[in-house]
Amino acid sequence: MKLQSLVLAAATALTMTTAFAVPAGTWSVAAGAHYVDPKSDNGSLANGALDVDVDGDVRPTISGEYFIANNVGVELLAAIPFHHDITLTDTNGNKIDAKTQHLPPTLSVQYHFDYDNMPMNIKPFVGVGVNYTTFFKERIATGSDLKLDDSVGVAGHVGLDIPFVPTEAFRIDARYMDIKTDASLNGIDIGEVDISPWVYGVAFVKQF
Repeated sequence: MKLQSLVLAAATALTMTTAFAVPAGTWSVAAGAHYVDPKSDNGSLANGALDVDVDGDVRPTISGEYFIANNVGVELLAAIPFHHDITLTDTNGNKIDAKTQHLPPTLSVQYHFDYDNMPMNIKPFVGVGVNYTTFFKERIATGSDLKLDDSVGVAGHVGLDIPFVPTEAFRIDARYMDIKTDASLNGIDIGEVDISPWVYGVAFVKQF
């Protein structure tokens, strides 16, 4: 009798876990907005002659995720171009304004946890992947030719899905992106800009 009870309990637990799992073959799409918040110290250029400060920006984003196994998905994040103001400050405190735009597509492998005892059936997830950032439309107030090279780096992802119904959820997430770009002025290398932001977002998620 005890053995039968144990088997029944195990079967019930397995059934509950499966019911909350995201099955292999599922697609999800998330549409929302993200704020790119660069690290506070963005480096110095021209052998320390110019300190760099990059400001933040928020833009609409969209991501698609395909589940290659139960609860294991591969996600691609895309966005419309982010715009950043850049302030260069020399050793005398004089400031030079610059601007850039960038696109940061990010590919991640993610695991979505099954916790059937979480409030409102909240589903946390974690991910790790690679970020590719391409910069364009660089401008500097001096009229010189400013160029920022494309960047490739690791990316981490954590978040929570709060479901409305089994196939729809509200998402809160945060990403870390290792973004470092080599800068040149009139074709001459002047150093590295370390943006490496945290990226905070909200989105509506739909599974198919």
